[in-house]
Amino acid sequence: MKLKSKLNALIQDAFNQANIDQTPLSVSEATKPEFGDYQFNGAMALAKSLGKNPRAIATDIINALDFSSLIRKAEIAGPGFINLWLNPLVLADFCEEARGDARLGIALRTTPQTVVVDYSGPNMAKQMHVGHLRSTIIGDSLANLLDFLGDTVIRQNHIGDWGTQFGMLVAYLEEQQSDGDVSLKDLEVFYRDAKKRFDVDANFADKAREYVVKIQGGDTHCLGLWQQFIDRSLGHCEEVYTKLNVKLSREDVRAESFYNDDLSQVVSDLDKATLLSESKGAKCVFLENDEIPVIVQKGDGGYLYATTDLSALRFRAKNLEADRICYVVDARQSHHFKQVFKVAKNAHFVGTDVFLEHIGFGTMMDKAGKPFKTRDGGTVKLVDLLDEAVNKAHESIRNKEDYSLEALEIKAKIIGIGAVKYADLSMNRESNYIFSWEKMLSLEGNTSVYMLYAYARIQSILRKHNAKIEGKMRISDALEQHLSVTLLRFEDILQRASVDASPHQITSYLYELASLFMRFYEQNPILKEGVDEETKMSRLALADLTAKTIKQGLDILGIEVVNQL
Repeated sequence: MKLKSKLNALIQDAFNQANIDQTPLSVSEATKPEFGDYQFNGAMALAKSLGKNPRAIATDIINALDFSSLIRKAEIAGPGFINLWLNPLVLADFCEEARGDARLGIALRTTPQTVVVDYSGPNMAKQMHVGHLRSTIIGDSLANLLDFLGDTVIRQNHIGDWGTQFGMLVAYLEEQQSDGDVSLKDLEVFYRDAKKRFDVDANFADKAREYVVKIQGGDTHCLGLWQQFIDRSLGHCEEVYTKLNVKLSREDVRAESFYNDDLSQVVSDLDKATLLSESKGAKCVFLENDEIPVIVQKGDGGYLYATTDLSALRFRAKNLEADRICYVVDARQSHHFKQVFKVAKNAHFVGTDVFLEHIGFGTMMDKAGKPFKTRDGGTVKLVDLLDEAVNKAHESIRNKEDYSLEALEIKAKIIGIGAVKYADLSMNRESNYIFSWEKMLSLEGNTSVYMLYAYARIQSILRKHNAKIEGKMRISDALEQHLSVTLLRFEDILQRASVDASPHQITSYLYELASLFMRFYEQNPILKEGVDEETKMSRLALADLTAKTIKQGLDILGIEVVNQL
């Protein structure tokens, strides 16, 4: 339910009736319930252009407002703020409509876009580490959100599977297979052993360099070994994606190697567009007001990330017909993407109407404020982090004897993985954040455990009722009014989060909703003896809609719920 859109339309009608030839500012949520449900602060902005006192303008707007439906009351506050109270009868009808709809009354976009979301992007030479966590879950939640709102979403996993290191790895894999002692269970160990061999054995190093050339030249034997390695490495990634409940599959993989045959054409087309220059033997593109050139081909003929990214942009714009292309990549790559986007536009690889977006994010830090590492300073494998999350969740579950071993494992996985994801997604993505097991598994504050607890509490109420919820919903006091307005804000929140690519707006909303419901539950008894049937049914309906909204919000974030906690 787009409450804001409906209110903005009523304000626009009031402007028209009052002969104010301006487009009004958008209404905003009231900061406190005593100031109404929404506020309109546009009168002050009009004072200078209309040559009138802002309170007089606000009076004109109120006099022209339609009070026959959504708006119940409007009052002027301060120098010209307009506080708006909504009609509880209309709110009740809207809540009933949302509760009876599988999409909670949230409409699909009338003008959907085709959106490419590039995220995760692991290097196939190594196992995924905690540095991949943010890209993977921020990207997946954004893809889920856009898909829910009706866009055509194309997930792309731009894996690193090409380059000099793979000659070394393939040569080492060949040796290990000939010795009958090959293990790719731990890619970090395999990579370390291969690198050690490369550094101490000149013959092996020469062979590795030779295999790089053979792989790039299409040698059948070397490509077969390379494909073996990629398949095993990608299998490790898929294990992580399954644990994370992330919707990335093999079909979404569009690796560096996919664009390899197009790289020479990228350079040639940049030259034809008179964008190419030579600097110290390298082929570059110089951009206005940027001292650092975009190198697309080194002096030795090798290509760079920029070349591959330009090829990928062209493919996504032309072949996938994307209207919006989102790169969910570490914020430290912002200058790279700014340059690549500019070159792609200048070369007409991407149309002027295609929106290119780098969705940057900060770093996961330890309690000391340093990048998250193992005790010995190494990178933390993502699969190990997730396993530890499940183990800690298992320890935190109370009354374990109430569950079978299988049910306990399922619950621990949902709680543990959800805690890791929610803790990350609840932060402004551009900020660094401190990783804390204690905080993310706490029942207090904006955590997934608190959200799961709120959802489970409502399921407990519904189980105790154990009957159909009948009758018409009604809003009987200020707290129920606040809860109903908050529930109906869900669509506006999702729309704003999709534009800003900011999942934390959803988590902030869910926390506000769950906290508000807890207050409602304490102050407005539902199943308590003495509550009349009509009130009970109405409050049950509000509780049910709250649970459905929490579940839908968590589902968009890729987090499952539990009926008991």
